[in-house]
Amino acid sequence: MRQHTAFAARSRAEVDAFHAAAVQAGGIDNGPLGLRDTAQGYPSGYDAAFVLDPDGNNMEALYRER
Repeated sequence: MRQHTAFAARSRAEVDAFHAAAVQAGGIDNGPLGLRDTAQGYPSGYDAAFVLDPDGNNMEALYRER
């Protein structure tokens, strides 16, 4: 069974660093990096990176601007 795990980041730079490290380690990018569209149900200021791990699990780092 595949899972989605999200990690809270302390900044947008941490989200970017997570994405770079995960892809360098063999993860597969799972969507565009950056702020998410509120029209798609994301709250305002939701910055995230999604990467699939080798088992197909969706790993996310997110930062909420306030």
